[in-house]
Amino acid sequence: MIRPSTDPASLPISLQALTPAFAVGEVWLVGAGPGDPGLLTLHAVNALAQADAIVYDALVDPRVLGLARPGTLLEFAGKRGGKPSPQQADITRRLIALAREGRRVLRLKGGDPFVFGRGGEEALALVEAGIPFRIVPGVTAGLGGLASALIPATTRGTNQAVVLATGHAAAGSEEDLDWAALARLRQPLVLYMAVANLPRIADALMAGGADPATPVAIVASATLPSEQILETTLDAAAEALAAAGIAAPSIVAIGSIVGLRARLRGLTEGMTA
Repeated sequence: MIRPSTDPASLPISLQALTPAFAVGEVWLVGAGPGDPGLLTLHAVNALAQADAIVYDALVDPRVLGLARPGTLLEFAGKRGGKPSPQQADITRRLIALAREGRRVLRLKGGDPFVFGRGGEEALALVEAGIPFRIVPGVTAGLGGLASALIPATTRGTNQAVVLATGHAAAGSEEDLDWAALARLRQPLVLYMAVANLPRIADALMAGGADPATPVAIVASATLPSEQILETTLDAAAEALAAAGIAAPSIVAIGSIVGLRARLRGLTEGMTA
C-alpha cells in the first residue's frame, strides 16, 4: 500500500487557501494574542495582509503592525488605566465610519477580542449599524501568558476549574467581585488588570478564607523579550509587587498551579544544560 507523502513541502497550501477573504465594508475583530507575533493565528496574519485600515489597541506589539500592507491606515485606539484614552463609543463610531467608506477594517486587540476585550460590545454595535463583521479569536493572555511562564492553567489532580476574572473594579463598586466567594472555590484564579488592586484583592481573598501561603505569580509583558515573572505568596504579594516595581500589563495567577512552575523550570533547565 502506497501512503501519501506527509512531508509539508509536498503540500502546496497557500495562506489564502486556508483563510477567508476580507471583503470591503467588513470589520474584523481580531485577537493579536498575548504579545509575541509568533502566536498570531493564520486568520489574523491574513487579515493584516488584506486590511485597508487597522484600529489597534495599546497592547498590540509593533512587530504585529509591521505585517500590515504598505499604505494601510493605522489608527491607535488604546486604553490604559489612569491615562487619557479614547472613549469606547468613539472607537465604535470610527469602525462603522471606516466600513461605510468601503474599507476593509481590522479592529486589532491584544489577547482575544471576547475575553475582557470589549469585542462583544463592538460586535453588538456593528450589528445595530448593519455592518458585516467577523470574529477572529486570539490566544488570551490569561492562558497563553501563563503557558509561556511554565504555569499550566489546569493539570489533572491539581485543579478541576480555573477562574478568569478582572481585578480592575474599585473596592465597593457594583462591578467588584465577591472575592470571598471566589476564595471558597479553592480553585486557581487568573486575574487580568489586577496589578493596581492586588493588595486589596489579596486581603479580600484571605479574609474569605484563602490560605495566606497560597502561591502567586505575576507575569508582566507575557511572551515578550521584556517578560518579568514574580513568584510570591498571597500574604506577601503586595510587598513583593512594590519591591519588584512590576507594572501593567500583567497577568496574576493565584493558586496551586503556580507551584508547578518550579518543577517545570527544573526539568527544562536540566534539558538545556
